[in-house]
Amino acid sequence: MSVTHKSHGLRDWLLNEDFSSPAQARAHQAYVTWLRFSANPLALGGLVFVILLTLAAWLAPFVATHDPLQQDLAWALLPPSGQNWFGTDELGRDVYSRLVWGARTTLYIAILVTVIVGPIGFVIGAAAGYVGGWADTVLMRITDIFLAFPSLVLALAFSAALGPGIENAVIAIALTVWPPVARLVRAETLTFRKADFVVAAELQGAGVLRIMFRYIVPLCAPSVVIRLTLNMASIILTAAGLGFLGLGAQPPSPEWGAMAAQGRQYLLDAWWLTAIPGMAILLVSLAFNLLGDGLRDILDPKHA
Repeated sequence: MSVTHKSHGLRDWLLNEDFSSPAQARAHQAYVTWLRFSANPLALGGLVFVILLTLAAWLAPFVATHDPLQQDLAWALLPPSGQNWFGTDELGRDVYSRLVWGARTTLYIAILVTVIVGPIGFVIGAAAGYVGGWADTVLMRITDIFLAFPSLVLALAFSAALGPGIENAVIAIALTVWPPVARLVRAETLTFRKADFVVAAELQGAGVLRIMFRYIVPLCAPSVVIRLTLNMASIILTAAGLGFLGLGAQPPSPEWGAMAAQGRQYLLDAWWLTAIPGMAILLVSLAFNLLGDGLRDILDPKHA
């Protein structure tokens, strides 16, 4: 029997077998989910790119070919070559190495914003949707105030008020990202609030917090995960915009937006200083969008 035939037989067995134990059922469900996800080549490509980017950022000391902060004016503005794959900047620093180390900054901002925004959006949206009444009115009017401003403008305002720096940029971006998440969770909560299992839990004496975190939050989780994944692209673009304007990571720390800003005055003579960081921002944003679309296909039953 060939290897291909064996693999197809294993797949058919996993898809059709009646599993009795919970562990086997979960493994079966995970395998079916993976088959559905891997059937989308664009989503799979986005996942592979995100994994490669994460590995490159994690292994930056080994992946980078030069010290990203080392300056040598004798090597300034050299074009891409075998020694400097993406050329050098105006201070003689290796652009490739700075790009690799800058991936750490980009992922740090995106992940930290997501970690902050997820719980805030969950709590505000679930409380507004389940409690209702004055709590819903107050929380949603606050949310509407944040949504009334363009996210980039609002992030610039908060970042300018807080001052430049990565931590302040994270706070500024988080303050602009949570309102759509809260609105989504509220809408999901309203659909489950009168469900039979929620009413049964209320009749058994379950409190508001128990119902929210035991029943409402798990049901809203798939939609929120999709939303947060799709938000990664806008977070990265906003972080790059703040870095471009000097409100994000400060020199000499490598950051993609700041790298593009520093190279714009040499755009005609040294195109790689702006083009390469800009291409990195484009590809990473596209990868997260493709990944989010793939997750929506397998996690959101309404979309499927």
